[in-house]
Amino acid sequence: MLKALQLSLSAFLLLGSVFLYQLTLKSRCLLPCLPPSPSPQRPADLLSPGRGIVFLETSERTEPRPLVSCAVESAARTYPGQPVVFLMKGLNSSTPLSPNSTHAAFSLLSAIDNVFLFPLDMRRLLEGTPLAAWYTQLNITAQRNWLHVSSDAARLAVIWKYGGIYMDTDLISIQPIPEQNFLAAQASHYSSNGVFGFLPQHPFLWVCMENFVEHYNSDIWGHQGPNLMTRVLRVWCKLRDFQEVSDLRCANFSFLHPQRFYPISYPAWRRYYEVWDTEPSFNNSYALHLWNYMNQEGRAAVRGSHTLVEKLYRRYCPRTYESLIQGPERPVTGEPGPGDQRSRGGVAAA
Repeated sequence: MLKALQLSLSAFLLLGSVFLYQLTLKSRCLLPCLPPSPSPQRPADLLSPGRGIVFLETSERTEPRPLVSCAVESAARTYPGQPVVFLMKGLNSSTPLSPNSTHAAFSLLSAIDNVFLFPLDMRRLLEGTPLAAWYTQLNITAQRNWLHVSSDAARLAVIWKYGGIYMDTDLISIQPIPEQNFLAAQASHYSSNGVFGFLPQHPFLWVCMENFVEHYNSDIWGHQGPNLMTRVLRVWCKLRDFQEVSDLRCANFSFLHPQRFYPISYPAWRRYYEVWDTEPSFNNSYALHLWNYMNQEGRAAVRGSHTLVEKLYRRYCPRTYESLIQGPERPVTGEPGPGDQRSRGGVAAA
């Protein structure tokens, strides 16, 4: 009887030792070994409520330039309760999407709580829109300005499907846009397509996509972009001149004053890279468009330069400034990438 009790006790102690050993092993990685919290698997999971901010990159670039990083970060800071979705053609299922990425900007953006990076699936994005048949029948290699044209198409489709705000990757956000349905005037009687916002399935965007296909011409730069927005806008609205800094109403959306996004017009784009005696307040602006397509000289923000663009980085995208902006001895190039558009940034996924 005593011997049986001893055997039982020994077995119990052995099992206890094994359990404690396994627990010790697990305790070494208790937090690291926990499975990651579930995250949305598709852009639609984030964007369908119509509250998202969308950026696009239609080139194969996977390492965002500093200006792109600043645009995305500033939007994430300006809209902290809303998802900021960056759709990049260069991403795929095997591309690492973690903050441990070896690319500095990619890692920086991945670590921001409300920023989400997804690959572009152009064909899927255009499904169910007037652009689907156009895209499947197209010989892409024969198209001029294809990176711009594909971005023009993608931005119309993604905002029509899911709603929200589209922004080019050279727009630095400085305060929230109070409108849900809006176009941005680049000049009087002329619309930009570098930033716009609508609720899901707004009929204006459907008409834009129909016009895109009906009057398609990739040879004319801007024909599928701001020129298209302006063509359709002039049919929908009887445009008037802006009075001071006030917006116009058209049907059920607003046409926002050029000061809202373009307080420095494109002929004066170099002013962003100069030192100002008196810094402008931009009190009437929601975001600032830096006209990166015009920047063929490769001008960039430089640490310690006291230029307007350096001050904008420090204030509105401090992570990007601290991590990516170098001093004059190690300049960061700012040449436009192939995904940049006249007022754009480029990508898409859905």
